[in-house]
Amino acid sequence: MPDDGDMQSLVVRLRTIEQERDAWRSRCAGLASERDEEREAARRLRGSGSYRLGRGLVRLARDPLRLMRRRGRGPATPRRRTVKRPLQARLYVAIGLDLDRLREFTGTVRRRLLVEPDHRAVILTDNPEFSLLRGSGVILEYLPDRVTWERHRPDRPWDVVLSERLSRLFAEHDATDVVFVDPERPPTLPEMLDTTPPGRTSLQQS
Repeated sequence: MPDDGDMQSLVVRLRTIEQERDAWRSRCAGLASERDEEREAARRLRGSGSYRLGRGLVRLARDPLRLMRRRGRGPATPRRRTVKRPLQARLYVAIGLDLDRLREFTGTVRRRLLVEPDHRAVILTDNPEFSLLRGSGVILEYLPDRVTWERHRPDRPWDVVLSERLSRLFAEHDATDVVFVDPERPPTLPEMLDTTPPGRTSLQQS
């Protein structure tokens, strides 16, 4: 019969599996919502007259002889296909935010990407209610908070677990930068639009 230590380990493992499952569901839901939004925006754009006119003018400016060739005065030059590279990812470590602040910060990041879509946003949070923010357009990752972790796994320091999780997320999402969010004062949209490189502030965690 398993002792109390084994049972406790099984409970922790079960919670971890459930949390990872919710994290994957949240990520998939967010990506699906973002995909649908982008498809709808692209559909509306392609259907507009100004888009068709602008596209024609751009083609004419790039290749003035294209119209002549299409009228039978020469073979058309095959167009080059450009491969669109995926955006680089930025990892936001939002530890210690309650649900309202996490929701506000997530919305700020989303607006930041709408203004200047220069990266993919991955937010690491310790708020167990993060799944309520599904469909926010960003990738949400979860790590149990320090108190919860140390209550169930005192044998593994929380700081070590955080460090390992950050390394894993960097590799999974091919991230190039990390931003530690101050839980008492998350950045505003003007601050996030600052052109200076994001700093690495100290992580405040009780």
